[in-house]
Amino acid sequence: MKYRYPALLVAAALALTGCTADPKPVSQPASNALDGVGPITFVTGKDSSGVQQGLLDKWNTEHPDQKVTLVELPAQADGQRQQLIQNAQTKSSSYGVVSLDVVWTAEFAANGWVEELPQSEFPLGQILPSLVAGVKYFDKMYAAPWGGGTALLYYRSDLLTKAGVQPPKTWAELDAACAKVLKLPEAKGVDCYGGQFNKYEGLTVNASEAINSAGGSVVGSDGKPTLNTPEAKEGLNFLVDGFKSGRIPKAAITWDEEAGRRAFQEGKLLFLRNWSYVYTLANKTDGSSKVAGKFGVAPIPGLKGPGKGTIGSNNLAISKYAKNKKTALDFIKWMTSQQTAKQLMVQSAQSPAYTAMYDDPDLVKQYAFMPMLKEGLMNAAPRPAVIKYGDATAAIQEEVSSALTGQKTSEQALSDLQQRLSGIVGK
Repeated sequence: MKYRYPALLVAAALALTGCTADPKPVSQPASNALDGVGPITFVTGKDSSGVQQGLLDKWNTEHPDQKVTLVELPAQADGQRQQLIQNAQTKSSSYGVVSLDVVWTAEFAANGWVEELPQSEFPLGQILPSLVAGVKYFDKMYAAPWGGGTALLYYRSDLLTKAGVQPPKTWAELDAACAKVLKLPEAKGVDCYGGQFNKYEGLTVNASEAINSAGGSVVGSDGKPTLNTPEAKEGLNFLVDGFKSGRIPKAAITWDEEAGRRAFQEGKLLFLRNWSYVYTLANKTDGSSKVAGKFGVAPIPGLKGPGKGTIGSNNLAISKYAKNKKTALDFIKWMTSQQTAKQLMVQSAQSPAYTAMYDDPDLVKQYAFMPMLKEGLMNAAPRPAVIKYGDATAAIQEEVSSALTGQKTSEQALSDLQQRLSGIVGK
């Protein structure tokens, strides 16, 4: 599914991003801006995998006069965005290379917070098209694709096998699987399904996926909200009814990616919607995971068949106010290279941006879900691509949360969200 903007129409490349500023192109010639060699910082969300510092150590050994220092931001995307914006607004040089969620790229470019990058120095033709689109604004490149992913369904293969149940392809099959599997003595204390339902960016992702997986959309092809449809209601009700019926445990209303991962690794969940990074952590045999070797991965289910996941990717950009931008550019090229991408996939299951790597025999041997993940990425949908994304995602989170917690009916929450997004899109 692709989104296009209405009166505030921008380039088609913006279809996978959002922007909270007036959508006017900025002119920042990369050839004149990216100079200076020396130490820089690499600013990214909390590294749950623990492998990023190892990569920086390798770079620092090879470039002793251009050392890179890791700066970790909060684990949740909302907190990361807030700190990145604060740093940019104060024109601080403390941030060098910054990791941006795909839906932030255009916002940062439009505000002049990141530098334009030279497209000719990156192998964009070898990268998944959906990820390339997410780094451009008015056909100019402001970040480099670092990794791309979409939702996966983790399931307890040992319990499903014991009950003679196959991984579900639909929501009805998921409910039926839980009803049967959770009767097993071995499943005592296990809940059915979990995802990310706290009031943060993860809720926007999960709600968008549910609506898209029911055949609906949050924003239509004309750029206008489309939440007054039976499909949108069906999608939201999958989550609302999940909390009402107990399919989703009540505690999950506070879960982000890490909280859900921990619940699954502790053996408390039968099914978990999350990203590929969970695979390596859940398979650790150091005692940190109770489900190592006992789980499998499948596409997320939908109303009538496999669901439609959300595109989740991180891009690397150079802060407009950074020092030593030549080093920053070289570091981004190194960090987004195929060699580094493969190392990240091997060590932490960070999904690569390169199309061919999803068919790499070594990677497929280690991660059998690679071809499935590639297919999911080709079929995945972006989050709602509206100009004022920050306002839009806040509205989505508030209204969806009100439905999940029973403060509003699904109908009322969707009606209110339709009205709020109409105002945001129309501004």
